[in-house]
Amino acid sequence: LEPPAYTRSCMEPSADKLAAAAAQGRAEEVRALLEAGAQPDAPNRYGRRPIQVMMMGNVRVAELLLLHGAEANCPDPATLTRPVHDAAREGFLDTLVALHGAGARLDVRDAWGRLPVDLAEERGHHHVARYLRSAGSQGSNHWR
Repeated sequence: LEPPAYTRSCMEPSADKLAAAAAQGRAEEVRALLEAGAQPDAPNRYGRRPIQVMMMGNVRVAELLLLHGAEANCPDPATLTRPVHDAAREGFLDTLVALHGAGARLDVRDAWGRLPVDLAEERGHHHVARYLRSAGSQGSNHWR
């Protein structure tokens, strides 16, 4: 048995709805929620922000969250990984470029001392590693 619709909406605030839409890559729903006033950095019931749980392969979701003010450098409290670590590890160059363009740092290590470039190399995403090395040498990021 499902609770009535009005009860479900009370149990699922906009932060949970936005995080769920971002995680599932539903860009139009993300856009609609943000335009209706959902906060791009509000944590869901598990303490995770939409940009931390977003479908990394959907650059449009990343762009929408960033356009509405999501923090590109928010670390996971347990692992210290940031969205750039996740995008690099999974090989999503377009998402990584969007995050970097919004101010994401590429020189921050996770809890195991790994940079995003390390994760890209470990997973064989050479095109991502090349971008990270190039972007790091052109900016003020410090490498090893």
